[in-house]
Amino acid sequence: MTISQILETLNAQLLTPNADCEREVHTACGSDMMSDVLAYVKDQAVLLTGLNNPQVVRTADMMDMVCIVFVRGKRPDQALLSLAQTRGIAVMATDLTMFTACGLLYAKGLRGGVD
Repeated sequence: MTISQILETLNAQLLTPNADCEREVHTACGSDMMSDVLAYVKDQAVLLTGLNNPQVVRTADMMDMVCIVFVRGKRPDQALLSLAQTRGIAVMATDLTMFTACGLLYAKGLRGGVD
């Protein structure tokens, strides 16, 4: 699945217009607790979260993630978006709940897991 296919599947808005939307992703995780992402998640390319602070970008960067999806209508500020752009991380937002967004991506073949 590509980042552009995630955008379409989640009816999301791309918030980092210079992002490479043709990047392939095969795994995802959903969490509002960045400590859980750091402790339990391995080899995930997409992070779905409702947490809206710079720690999300820092966590995604540390875990080599290429895309962050803000769920539940959350919209990050420009400082967060600038940080993501400097790290090469695509950022999008959807009004869907995390449960629904994860379910839709799973149904389209995106998988996840914990170590």
